[in-house]
Amino acid sequence: MLPNIPYTQYKRIVIIGAGFGGLALARELARRDDLQIVILDKNNYHQFQPLFYQVATAGLEPSSISFPLRKVFQSKKNVHIRVTEVTAIHTDRKSLDTSLGEITYDFLVIATGATTNYFGMKEIEERAIPMKSVSEALALRNRMLQNLEDALAVDTDDEREGLMSVVVVGGGPTGVELAGTLSEMRKYILPKDYPELDFSMMKIYLLEGLDKLLPVMSEQSSEKSREYLEKMGVTILTSQSVAGYDGRYVVTKQGMKIRTDNLVWAAGVKANVMNGINPDVLVKGGRIKVDEFNRVQGYSDIFAIGDVASMSEGKFQNGHPQLAQPAMQQGKALAKNIWRALDEKPPKPFVYNDLGSMATIGRNKAVVDLPFIKFQGFFAWLTWMFIHLISIVGVKNKILTFINWFWSYVTFDQSLRLILTPKVLPPGYVEDPEPEHAKAAGV
Repeated sequence: MLPNIPYTQYKRIVIIGAGFGGLALARELARRDDLQIVILDKNNYHQFQPLFYQVATAGLEPSSISFPLRKVFQSKKNVHIRVTEVTAIHTDRKSLDTSLGEITYDFLVIATGATTNYFGMKEIEERAIPMKSVSEALALRNRMLQNLEDALAVDTDDEREGLMSVVVVGGGPTGVELAGTLSEMRKYILPKDYPELDFSMMKIYLLEGLDKLLPVMSEQSSEKSREYLEKMGVTILTSQSVAGYDGRYVVTKQGMKIRTDNLVWAAGVKANVMNGINPDVLVKGGRIKVDEFNRVQGYSDIFAIGDVASMSEGKFQNGHPQLAQPAMQQGKALAKNIWRALDEKPPKPFVYNDLGSMATIGRNKAVVDLPFIKFQGFFAWLTWMFIHLISIVGVKNKILTFINWFWSYVTFDQSLRLILTPKVLPPGYVEDPEPEHAKAAGV
C-alpha cells in the first residue's frame, strides 16, 4: 500500500497529529500555495479535548466536539490528509514509516500530543477508564450507564454500591469538571431514570496526590472549587496517591480502601514520542526538548509543538503547560517562522502569551484565573462557556453545543444517555442477507 502523495516542486511539510497545535499550524501554512502540507493522524477528525468529560457524562454528542479534517481543508489543494499511524522516523533519509507506506519530508513537525500516564502501574492501566479521546469518553459513558442497568439486578448492597459509585483520580481541571458533572447527574437526572435505585448509595470520590485541587491555578480558585464540590456531595481526598486497583477496591499508598467498579483515571499525561528521535533529547514526561523556535535539539529540519514539546522560555523553564493555548500559539508561531525561512528571513523566538486558565465545577459554578483578575461563580461560569464555545471548530458544532447546553440548563436534563457499543467488522466482512431461520424454513 502506498500513500500516493504527489511530488511537487514545493517544500513538503509533514505534520504528525491534528490536535490543537497541528491544526493551528496547518491552517496557517495553508494560506500560502507555495508549500505542500501533509497531515498524518490516526483519526479523520479533530477532537476538542476540553469537553471530553461532557461526552462521557451524556451532555454532548461526540460529533459536537469533533470536526472532519477534510472539511477544514476542502478548498486547499496543497493540503493532503492521510489517516494512518506513524511507526518510525528515519532522520538519515528524511522519511517516515506509516501503515500506508513510506512518506518523505523536507520539514517534519511532531504534534502528537499526550496520552494517559499510568506511572508504570499495570494493574491501573488494565482496569481504569482513561479519557484522552472521544472513543474513550464514549467507553466511559457506556460503562457507567451499563453499570446502573446492572445495579438493578444484583442481590447485595455491596455489589450495588460498587456498580453505582465512581472514583475519579486527578484533581486537575478534567477531574474537577467530571466529578462536578457526575454529582449533578446524581441529583437531577439519574433518580428520574432509575427510580428503583437509592442514589444515596452512589458515592463520588475525587482523589488528588497533592494537597490541593487545581494545583496549576491560584489558591483562591483551588479553595473555591473544593468548597463547591463538597457542597455538591463529592468526597474530596487530597494527599492520597493510588497504589492499586483490583476491579473492586481502589487502594492508596496512605492506606485507604474504596469500593467501586468505576475508576476514572485523569491523573496525568505523558508525551506520545516517535521512534527514531534521539532519546537524549527526551526530558520529563517523554517530552522532546526544543529551542526557542520549536526546533528539536540536534535537528535542523524537525520541529515539535504542543504537549510533546518542552521549551525553556521565560517563567516556563520546565516547559509550557500541556494545554490547548500553548499548542495553538506554538503552531501559529512556527508557521510564521517557516514562511520566514522560505523568504530567507531569520526566525523569531516563541514567547508564550499566558491567557489564563479556568475550570467549571457545575451549574453556575466555575473558577477563572486571568492575568489581570481572578473570579468565581456565575460570571465565571458564563465566561467558561463563552470561551469554550468560540474555540470549538465549525459553526454547526458551536450551535449544536449551545443548544445542548441551553436545553440542559432549562430542563435539568440530558437526552444522550445511550449505551452505544460499535460492531467491529473484520476486513472483507459481508453480512449474510438471509437469516438462518429463514433458510431452515425454506423461505
